[in-house]
Amino acid sequence: MFERLGAPSRWSLALLFPIALLLVAFMPIGATALWVAALLLTLALPVGLMRRHALSALIVVLVSGAVFVPAVHNMFAGRAMLIPLLVLADIMVGNVAASTSRWRSIPAALVTVAVQMALAAVDNPTGLVTVWTVELLAVVTAWLIGNSVRQRRQYAVAQRAEAEVRAVQAERLRIARELHDMIAHSIGVISVQAGMGRRVIDTQPAEARNALAAIEETSRDTAAALRRMLGTLRRNDVESGPAAREPAPGLGDLESLIARTEKAGLRVGLLRSGTPASLPADIDLSAFRIVQEAMTNVIRHAGTDRCDVVIEQDDQELTIEVTDGGRGGAGLSDHGYGIAGMRERVSLLGGDFSAGPRASGGFRVHARIPLPGAGA
Repeated sequence: MFERLGAPSRWSLALLFPIALLLVAFMPIGATALWVAALLLTLALPVGLMRRHALSALIVVLVSGAVFVPAVHNMFAGRAMLIPLLVLADIMVGNVAASTSRWRSIPAALVTVAVQMALAAVDNPTGLVTVWTVELLAVVTAWLIGNSVRQRRQYAVAQRAEAEVRAVQAERLRIARELHDMIAHSIGVISVQAGMGRRVIDTQPAEARNALAAIEETSRDTAAALRRMLGTLRRNDVESGPAAREPAPGLGDLESLIARTEKAGLRVGLLRSGTPASLPADIDLSAFRIVQEAMTNVIRHAGTDRCDVVIEQDDQELTIEVTDGGRGGAGLSDHGYGIAGMRERVSLLGGDFSAGPRASGGFRVHARIPLPGAGA
């Protein structure tokens, strides 16, 4: 109700509070229900300031009490209104503690205790120790509750900020993985084709032209993919909704990936077994990137012209294995971005990953990814 009022209206109602208190005090108490309703309406007048002007609302209540109690302390109505007035001040103290810093709320609570003790001394000079103790405990309790609310709000804000930071970091890592996997594979293909073209350009011009054509096609595809990714990053969330984004690659794109890889001189044997079914987007993309990165490592480090890719899928898990008969990972650091990126992808999906030389020679990349619903 008070939020719909403008600031001048809220201040006007609050400043009418001491006048309304005096009017209620001099009302006849014969009609008890009417008198109580008037009292409650009067106590609600400064509430309009509580949300945006907590400290000001408390000052209005304290000043009004300081004026009101000495004026009517000998009247029955005045004494009957004292306790509700003290409770309202305690509520205001809790509101100040919940909405302002401690260096403001603590002095406000101390001033409130002092004013309440002074009013109690004016209204009832006897038994002050008990009254003062009750008033002190009430103010302290109100301040502790308000301070607890403020701390919970601050904690919630800190949690939201931390969650946003984690989300940004996770998105940066995801983008870094995507860029690494895409560019490393393309550069590997281009490097092999360029080296082959340079060696045969004088003796086999046709093969050199084929190598240059493969370099051109790979470069064009990579540039287009980079433009799509950077364009998506530049658009805001509203403009780049799910319908506006380019579809992410998956295991269904392995054939085209293998075709591009074979142009670099690497023959790939693909074997898929089990019961292929639609995979969640994150698993499908990760599986594609693992195969892509493993083949890139073969091109760059294995020193062989062949590798084998085995994809097995059932209702429980997806298994990926890429093997070659090359140098067993010589020159390939386990701490490089490729191996680390594959391991991180599988770890995020709750699977197992291993990569290393085979006892029979060559290198083996193995990933096992559990599928949603497995074990349910």
